[in-house]
Amino acid sequence: MAANPSNLEGLLFVDKPAGFTSHDVVAKVRRIYHIKKVGHAGTLDPMATGLLIILVGRATKASNYLMSQPKTYEGTFRLGQVTDSQDADGEVIETKEVPAMTEEEMKDQFNSFLGDQYQIPPMFSAKKIKGVPLYKLARKGQEVEREPRFVHIKSFDLLAMNLPDVSFRIDVSKGTYVRTVAHDLGQKVGCGAYLTSLRRTAINDVHIDRSVTLETLEAAPPSQLGRFLIPLHQHVPSHVI
Repeated sequence: MAANPSNLEGLLFVDKPAGFTSHDVVAKVRRIYHIKKVGHAGTLDPMATGLLIILVGRATKASNYLMSQPKTYEGTFRLGQVTDSQDADGEVIETKEVPAMTEEEMKDQFNSFLGDQYQIPPMFSAKKIKGVPLYKLARKGQEVEREPRFVHIKSFDLLAMNLPDVSFRIDVSKGTYVRTVAHDLGQKVGCGAYLTSLRRTAINDVHIDRSVTLETLEAAPPSQLGRFLIPLHQHVPSHVI
């Protein structure tokens, strides 16, 4: 027996696979749960994996609140090349020699990004200019002026370095483009860089360990789907909804 859509509401912590857009995940959850009122609380690029908070039923009202929460990522960037999308999905547009660097020198570069700052959103992004997503303009070869956005980087830690590849963990505020951080760091080093992998491991106090895969949801009996939904009151103040 299918779950009753009228009784379904809550938060669904999904481990988004690579190659899916956040909208793809929303669409799949709609089909699995047979409910139209589904949204998400923070876009992940198709290349990225990890924690995506899906909002079901009345939980969609908490979208802005949950999107405003700080986020934690782990990833890898490659020095020596620049791509038009600032990640591995784009075309290489510049190649330079990677300078010799020690781990301490790389940590110093990381530390220079800590704190409040303004960041220019990449052209290949879902941010809209006059109602048109930037990525649609970028695919036509157009580049438009973007307003810098205020962001905060709480921590930026080196996990491993095997040049030209560097692995990291970063804690950032809402709206921070991690691939732009990688790109900007490459510019500071002088040889360019682009993001090769990214995984969101936490949103505020919700860790990826609590997530469920789409395969698990698809394999679950309809009568059991409700058990994956987290009650709103556990993560959203009552005044928000």
